[in-house]
Amino acid sequence: MLKYAIIFALVSLVAGALGYGSLATGFAGIAKILFGLFLILAVVFVVLAALGVGVARKALK
Repeated sequence: MLKYAIIFALVSLVAGALGYGSLATGFAGIAKILFGLFLILAVVFVVLAALGVGVARKALK
């Protein structure tokens, strides 16, 4: 997902440099949404991994 956010950001920069302002705005918006979604999922997975380690330690004892 982060890969697609970077791709959309780069396409947005190229479109902006070529003078396609409205197209660049759209691609930048999509990149922001994908990056936000990536951050949320990354935090959720880190929390789940931390909780999973605690559960595994309790199960082994």
